[in-house]
Amino acid sequence: MHNTLYDNLERRILLLDGGFGTMVQGYGLGEAEYRGERFRDWSVPLKGCNDLLALTRPEVVREIHEKYLQAGADIIETDSFNANAVSLRDYGLEAYAGEMARAAAAVARAAADAATARNPQKPRFVAGSMGPTNRTASMSADVANPASREITFRELVDAYTAQAQGLLDGGVDILLIETVFDTLNAKAALYAIDLLAERLGREIPVMVSGTLADASGRTLSGQTVEAFYASVSHARLLSVGFNCAYGARQLMPYLERLAAVAEFRISAHPNAGLPNVMGGYDETPEMFARDVSEYMRRGLVNIVGGCCGTTPAHIFELAKIAGNYAPRPVPAPKHVTTLSGLEPLRIVPEANFVNVGERTNVAGSAKFARLIREGNYEEALSVARAQVDAGAQIVDVCMDDGLIDGAEAMRTFLNLMASEPEIARVPAMIDSSKWEVLVAGLQVTQGKAVVNSISLKEGEAEFLRRAQEIHRYGAAAVVMLFDERGQADTYERKTEVASRAYKLLTDAGFPAEDIIFDEWMLCPIYYYVDIYMAQQNLENLSTSPLGFKFFMNASNGTDTLKVCTGPDPDTIDPALNSAVDGGTMIDHAFEGLYTVAYGTTPTPGQAESVEISEDGLTYTFHLREGLKWSDGTPLTAHDFVYSWQRAVDPATGADYAYMFECIAGYTEAINGEEYVAPAADASSASTSESAAESVSASTSESASTSAAA
Repeated sequence: MHNTLYDNLERRILLLDGGFGTMVQGYGLGEAEYRGERFRDWSVPLKGCNDLLALTRPEVVREIHEKYLQAGADIIETDSFNANAVSLRDYGLEAYAGEMARAAAAVARAAADAATARNPQKPRFVAGSMGPTNRTASMSADVANPASREITFRELVDAYTAQAQGLLDGGVDILLIETVFDTLNAKAALYAIDLLAERLGREIPVMVSGTLADASGRTLSGQTVEAFYASVSHARLLSVGFNCAYGARQLMPYLERLAAVAEFRISAHPNAGLPNVMGGYDETPEMFARDVSEYMRRGLVNIVGGCCGTTPAHIFELAKIAGNYAPRPVPAPKHVTTLSGLEPLRIVPEANFVNVGERTNVAGSAKFARLIREGNYEEALSVARAQVDAGAQIVDVCMDDGLIDGAEAMRTFLNLMASEPEIARVPAMIDSSKWEVLVAGLQVTQGKAVVNSISLKEGEAEFLRRAQEIHRYGAAAVVMLFDERGQADTYERKTEVASRAYKLLTDAGFPAEDIIFDEWMLCPIYYYVDIYMAQQNLENLSTSPLGFKFFMNASNGTDTLKVCTGPDPDTIDPALNSAVDGGTMIDHAFEGLYTVAYGTTPTPGQAESVEISEDGLTYTFHLREGLKWSDGTPLTAHDFVYSWQRAVDPATGADYAYMFECIAGYTEAINGEEYVAPAADASSASTSESAAESVSASTSESASTSAAA
């Protein structure tokens, strides 16, 4: 049947059936008919629970299916739209969800098989209907608490798993995730189905059909057509499309937008026009067919049918004309890196740089870290808003701090971001060295995010396991150039590790366009070390015995010195553990800088004093008069700002210092966040400020490289 389904889709436009609830209403069933003998004494009213009819009135369900089959439907949907534990909770029937789904599938299967037996030249198929539930995972129902959620991703996965298992046990050919108003709910369904397919060792054809909320052409959860598609495009779908909400004519422009980007087949089953004041639908079958025929004429669809207000008569009119049109050809994949928030972000060569906002990162902003530790999420959210307003196209969120519950903080902050459309319109970069924090972020993100990061450091098996999970959640991934031997620090090692990682991922089915290579150091400051060196034509790069890498700008005499840790935090000298006092760290840092500048170890007394900020993140040390660069240029300022940040070794739990920065020409440091330069050194301040932001440029370059690969 599987091959027959795909064969038929290649040859012709297939017809889906019409509204099920519309047909049930015509039977005038009362409370007693819904309850049947089995649920006669149920404690709550059951009228309106149409899914229950598969258990209590299966003959009614069978008759509805037969009417649609007689009208010409190729695919009939099961009576299981709400046969999940979440939706059935309102009736106290959640324990019967799997049984209802299985029974609904069995009734539809029997009807379809009987129709196929009567006419083997027109095989009939069964789609297991999986509705969106009556809860939303990406929006808050509590206006006073925008971070709260009525349901979790895991609860949805569990509910959808039971429903999908019941439908498959009952014999469906397709699983149809329909009327999607919150893409995160749909991603939970896709996640559940993918896990189920893996467990069963079989491929499961899946259709996804969204619904648009109003004339703006967005889903209820705020996504545009293109962002919705990008968010579900990781799944190998039989089709993607829209249903409900609109009539056929109103849906046309959004279907055209979907067809412009979709690399899958397209389905459409609109309502019979817009509802009238009484909640009914006035479009006649002939009017409905005329509008839907325009989809076919324009080559937009592969599967068409009806939703609310449509009947077998509407499907019969479609059957008369469907054979006159060819199905939409499935376009060849373009392999373009496409991310999404509420809106899509395509990373293509002509897009130039992609700006990643890094200030919502506790490892890169002392101010943001303080706000998160204080629980001041409202002000922390303003940091994200300011970044987007300033042009950030992706917002990086990192909560790796020993004093913060990273998973909880990640969930809370991303939920709050989702409540702010001006922030949520851009994709998120979920940034953590802890797998559980990455998962927490993925489970609350409806768009297509970027995970930062994975590497081969823990071996191929773990690398591929995490990559598979990231793909299952519908995200792209930053791949760090680490392997079992450590960080790749030469051209040969970088290409070796990148090639190996790329082959492993693509051989395992991870899309090449979703691989973003990060060929620099693990610590954020090193992102702009390479870029800054290239911009300033720096050549004096050296490594101290302590495992630090230092460079200085000796070519044009500007007052800039920087220092960065070595590639692997595990190789850092134990003396650099944060338990060591700041003065010792300063001495080590200064020793390395001085050695680069002068080619000799400094003598005692050259660092005259050390000042430590209140939060312990910033050190200012003063040098004696008369120091010069190696080319003889005098130093025009004698204050060096030394900043460090903490990370936690996942193996030992120990803290280690992993980012250092020494900048000459700055006279003030505020919480390690903002440097204020004197007027005479304005050019130096500008250089450093732009360097600090160029992490986004490096991320963009690596993304473009991956996409090209």
